[in-house]
Amino acid sequence: MPSVCNSLIDDIEDMVTAQDPTPYERQFARKSIVPRPRRRKEQLTTEELQADSIIPGTQKIWMRTWGCSHNNSDGEYMAGQLAASGYKMTENPSEADLWLLNSCTVKNPAEDHFRNSIRKAQEQDKKVVVAGCVPQAQPRMDYLKGLSIIGVQQIDRVVEVVDEAVKGHSVRLLGQKKDNGKRLGGARLDLPKIRKNPLIEIISINTGCLNACTYCKTKHARGDLASYPIEELVERARQSFLEGVCEIWLTSEDTGAYGRDIGTDLPSLLWRLVEVIPEGAMLRLGMTNPPYILEHLEEMAKILSHPRVYAFLHVPVQSASDSVLMDMKREYCIADFKLVVDFLKDKVPGITIATDIICGFPGEMDSDFQETLELVEQYRFPSLFINQFYPRPGTPAAKFEQVPAHTKKQRTKELSQLFHSYNPYDHKVGERQQVLVTEESFDAQFYVAHNKYYEQVLVPKTPEFKGKMIEVDIYEAGKHFMKGRPVDAARILTPSIASPLQKGEVSGLTKNAAPGQNGHGPPLALSQPWRLDKEALKMWSVGLIFLGLIVAFAMEKLQ
Repeated sequence: MPSVCNSLIDDIEDMVTAQDPTPYERQFARKSIVPRPRRRKEQLTTEELQADSIIPGTQKIWMRTWGCSHNNSDGEYMAGQLAASGYKMTENPSEADLWLLNSCTVKNPAEDHFRNSIRKAQEQDKKVVVAGCVPQAQPRMDYLKGLSIIGVQQIDRVVEVVDEAVKGHSVRLLGQKKDNGKRLGGARLDLPKIRKNPLIEIISINTGCLNACTYCKTKHARGDLASYPIEELVERARQSFLEGVCEIWLTSEDTGAYGRDIGTDLPSLLWRLVEVIPEGAMLRLGMTNPPYILEHLEEMAKILSHPRVYAFLHVPVQSASDSVLMDMKREYCIADFKLVVDFLKDKVPGITIATDIICGFPGEMDSDFQETLELVEQYRFPSLFINQFYPRPGTPAAKFEQVPAHTKKQRTKELSQLFHSYNPYDHKVGERQQVLVTEESFDAQFYVAHNKYYEQVLVPKTPEFKGKMIEVDIYEAGKHFMKGRPVDAARILTPSIASPLQKGEVSGLTKNAAPGQNGHGPPLALSQPWRLDKEALKMWSVGLIFLGLIVAFAMEKLQ
């Protein structure tokens, strides 16, 4: 007998024949039916109860972040929201139920570490949620199949994604945030966060950039420039100081381009920010590309000379060859870079200029590389980030004719040797400096402080120094640091207007008791009920489960 599904049905009426009961007959026959409850299988009930008893918000989460300070800020916001929703953030990956991996796409090694971490999590049967620039730029990569993804502009929805992931579902949120069709800078700035260092607040002032560098993969993820309004950034800084922060870092893909999309500029923002910085606290500027700082040099020199702003600027040059810069589409020539550096060095004596260089970019000749060596020899940058070129998939430079691997390695080695041939701080031994103490050294032997020029100074681990500004005498200098001895009877300045949060404590959940010493009121209260009681959540979820069972039983009684 042929299956009904194999029959050709032209119209829904073809399914009704003359022999079928009419609607009236069906309704009349229903009156003579006596409902009889069916006994649910015990096994099914147990299975459903087990499936529904996974209560999001009660699991432990381990998070790993790679990359820039912008990525680190995103990671702090995600951790804060998860902790405020009941999840426990752990530093032990083996005890975690879920791994949240926040990726960087700048270089191949960073993505390799990210990929290896995903594999390791899967081998240990951990739930995995991925975030950051790698999945945003290439969500269809084979090793990302089946994984939940949080887009770089969707970090305010991390709780939703993790909730579904712990239940075994896959969710992908990769959209752009817009207001009336205009792209926004990203998630709100007043979200809860857990600062990696309770003394340092990282504020993203914009996302994306205006460039189209041929080697850059980050542009694929972060997109075009989108800036936060000045008022929101100032309010975030004000709230941070009310939570014991003593140092603020401004970050983005290009801080120099800030405001061009909303009719303002970086100096306008900086002058507003210094108004709310308490005495003894400091502001550090993030990376800016040469084209966008050139037109603001006079104002930037004044701002960098301000006592509450570090005389420090990160200006990537990438190469000293105009030919290579043109192939990179960097939109400046080496003369522009030198103009920026020379002007700031003249107007801000002692300023620290940090820069980046890529070795072995496609088409780079020996003569091009020689120009780069000469630039480093001329300026002797105290902070130099040396990168061997890696072709990133999907970028124009990946299709260019590549410099041989051994040549790239040799040039990287040669530039590194030049960088390590000079000691930028030897002449500072014997100086008396004022430094702000913010963290512990990697070897846990010292506290790390920074002077006005954001040069690293190691000081004794005296607990009362943490988060304070102190005077020290420099008695030793190394390649990347100096060592300072505290001056006896010197004044210890406490820049914070409140006690710092404890490590792991969530920012933005509670108001401070009273306005601070600088006359500003308490931070804005959050509109979301971020703090949820774990036990209440658990009881609420279990109650829903049993309510569902009761409703199901009642429905069967009525059949």
